[in-house]
Amino acid sequence: MVSIKDISIRCGVSVATVSKALNNHSDISEVTKRNILNVAKEMGYYPNLFARALKTNRTYNIGVLFVDEAQSGLTHEYFANVLDSFKVEAESHGYDITFINKHIGLKTMSYYEHSKYRGVDGVVIACIDFSDPDVIELIHSDLPVVTIDHVFDNRTAIVSDNVKGMRDLILYIYEKGHRKISFIHGADSSVTKNRVGSFYKTLNELGIDIPDEYVKSGIYHDAETTYRLTKDILELKDRPTCIIFPDDFSCVGGINAIKDYGLSIPEDISIAGYDGVLLSQVLDPKLTTLKQDTKALGKNAAEKLIALIENPKANIIERVVVEGSLIPGESVKDIN
Repeated sequence: MVSIKDISIRCGVSVATVSKALNNHSDISEVTKRNILNVAKEMGYYPNLFARALKTNRTYNIGVLFVDEAQSGLTHEYFANVLDSFKVEAESHGYDITFINKHIGLKTMSYYEHSKYRGVDGVVIACIDFSDPDVIELIHSDLPVVTIDHVFDNRTAIVSDNVKGMRDLILYIYEKGHRKISFIHGADSSVTKNRVGSFYKTLNELGIDIPDEYVKSGIYHDAETTYRLTKDILELKDRPTCIIFPDDFSCVGGINAIKDYGLSIPEDISIAGYDGVLLSQVLDPKLTTLKQDTKALGKNAAEKLIALIENPKANIIERVVVEGSLIPGESVKDIN
């Protein structure tokens, strides 16, 4: 195995200079640094991570806690995209990622215990039951933690602007002439509270009163539940002209229910989704939806967590709000 000393001999510089180049220190010239890095690459040098960990007291490993309600795992396109962006950014800083769970073989442990067992430097938490005592334990632990789409007073959070997102979606549907708007929302969470609150607030500002039966409590990323709730809405005597679904994937269940009911989209009834995943734009008709900026969410989460890990004394609790953008699609009919 090639060592730092081997590189120093080849380059004719000290071991200290090689170390500075490999760690991107600024107190050596760019020419020297570039030459050392090129030689290290030619010689097939790989840093000894164990030695690096002893020196820095870090493992360069970040834990990812991700368990969604529908147990869809990384087939959940929205969070898969967020975590992919997180992974790319973390790796660009020299970090690996490890998924955190409650099991090591047949042994059961808490999320915090698993995090300590794996020796992670910090944890990002996304799409999980944030009221779970094991999650609360991790939130209040000594580990650096950043949450995605949920806010705790003592932790930095990266959140999508669900209030503005829902408002933008409602305003677009309103401008198309719709006044009878239904909403099937996801299970109780801070994301859901913000979307539902924004739904009612925006409609109230527009002078629209929505009957209670127009709003249904569903499950995110669950087409089967959405199918059933959509049928309930379609059977109302005073049917809405537009239905907003919890997310783009769940929307498939709603589309199937509408088709089974003998109706066409958007000729007979309009629909809208949320997330802006690829699926939404390959449906026929293309789905009107609110695209969340998954790349920015993941990148910000990685940057903030790594900053907490590498400079803990400068810890500032932040709430980073990431705006989305409306995709008009073709699923909302202009009924003006």
